[in-house]
Amino acid sequence: MDELSQINAELGNRFTTHLSALTLNSNITPAEVKVLWQDIAIHYNESQRAYHTLKHIQQLFGQFEQIKNALHEPHIIALALYYHDVIYEPMRSDNELKSAEYALAALSYYLSDEQCQHIYALIMMTATHQLNELAGEDKISDAAYLLDMDLSILGAPWSEYQEYAQAVRQEYAHVAKADYLVGRIAVLEKLLTLPTLYLTEYYHARLEQQARDNIKHEIILLHAS
Repeated sequence: MDELSQINAELGNRFTTHLSALTLNSNITPAEVKVLWQDIAIHYNESQRAYHTLKHIQQLFGQFEQIKNALHEPHIIALALYYHDVIYEPMRSDNELKSAEYALAALSYYLSDEQCQHIYALIMMTATHQLNELAGEDKISDAAYLLDMDLSILGAPWSEYQEYAQAVRQEYAHVAKADYLVGRIAVLEKLLTLPTLYLTEYYHARLEQQARDNIKHEIILLHAS
């Protein structure tokens, strides 16, 4: 079994576990779960993706394993992770909205309206990485962990961060080099202006300094290129 097949199988099994935990009283069948997963996998394997692939989801679940005991609704957060980049077109600016809508359409037959709306709201937050008002501190705490997991790559060791930065450039291969440099530097400099990149104490303590160092290093390289 090659690496991609292994990742597909591993993530498919995880998806089955998390969705099944939320649908104990529904009439979902193993065949229906398999179809839902295959739809997700097909999207993440699209040719225009270099970073937003199944490897990205695998990396997020590596983070999930570290903090899952701090989550109040881990299965909801897991499904939000699966669907948060299910729609990804580098030339569009509404990918999060389209991903949230896709999740809603895929899950509405099997989950409650409240669960679906929660997942929708979580995915929409990944557009700005700002916490929106949710009902209850538990949901806000879970959302903060979700957003921090999504940005955890920023605080990875430099070699991993460099691979991420190169993959992002690959996804924007349609953008001229000069335009990409301007846009990417602007995004990175905006990140550095934030009081904190990470919303939870767990991630702030572990990744904040490394993330800022990585971003500064990339900006230097972009200016020099």
